[in-house]
Amino acid sequence: MIDYIIVTLLVILSGIFSGLTLGYFSLDLAGLERKVNMGDIHAEKVYPIRKRGNLLLCTLLLGNVAVNSAMAVFLSSIATGLVAGLVSTGLIVVFGEIIPQASFSRHALLVGAKMAWLVRLIILLLYPVTYPISWILDKVLGEEIPTVWGKKELKEIIKQSEDSNETSVDEDEERIVIGALEFSDKLVADVMVKPPDIFTVNSNDLLGATLLEKIKNVSHSRIPVINENNKIDGVLFVKDLITYSPRTESAVIEIMRKEGFIFLNDQQKLDQAMNLFIQSKTVMGLIQDEENQFKGIIALEDILEEIVQQEISDEDDLHSN
Repeated sequence: MIDYIIVTLLVILSGIFSGLTLGYFSLDLAGLERKVNMGDIHAEKVYPIRKRGNLLLCTLLLGNVAVNSAMAVFLSSIATGLVAGLVSTGLIVVFGEIIPQASFSRHALLVGAKMAWLVRLIILLLYPVTYPISWILDKVLGEEIPTVWGKKELKEIIKQSEDSNETSVDEDEERIVIGALEFSDKLVADVMVKPPDIFTVNSNDLLGATLLEKIKNVSHSRIPVINENNKIDGVLFVKDLITYSPRTESAVIEIMRKEGFIFLNDQQKLDQAMNLFIQSKTVMGLIQDEENQFKGIIALEDILEEIVQQEISDEDDLHSN
């Protein structure tokens, strides 16, 4: 009778060792550290154990091997020959491997935290044997390399999180995060508006009633000023025309400004352009090529739209409708 009780206990221990091995090592170190920083009580219990990966691995594997070997010995006293081998294999595979690994892997963090005290005790008991082995592994293999997620993986994680019923990430947050991850891969050329869709004025144009009416109708706060060689001379700020009298008929070049905007080229990354906008404290960028030919326009608003992936309505939109 005592042999049956011992075999039952050994099967349970085999399952615990097997399940803990898969469960603990399914937990990513970087993910655990993030959870610890967020105050997760389960991660706080598991992380110190999981951090010493080689010592933990040696302890659990050595314990599992010892338990399975002992089980074979005790089974031989209950049954003999082929029967003992089949029973031992069946018990180990079903109750010592499949069931515990399937269970522990689904609730790795919770189970790992609940059984942290037991794992610490086993590590302490087997330490004289497992520490030298783990020390050699640390020296030969080095420290465990944490998982580093690329943009594609991060986007998939965000999408899966938003689709899950157990997350607080909503559709708008998913859209903005994915937009932020993607926008740095895009170029100014992908977002800029080209001349056919831009209202511009010539630097030599006279600001008479006709031109002022056109400016009023487009409802833009800033208008690019281009000369006869298709080069950028400056920007006309509509607010500078508030006190202007059409009777004066001054040339655009007399009223335009040579500040309040930045020069960009169409091959710059959007994140670079955004940094330039922030540094210069402006919202308007004029794009020119190597020969200073005017190629288009981009606004800070256009970059923000790429991040939020949604059009931002603005009465001061810099390009024409």
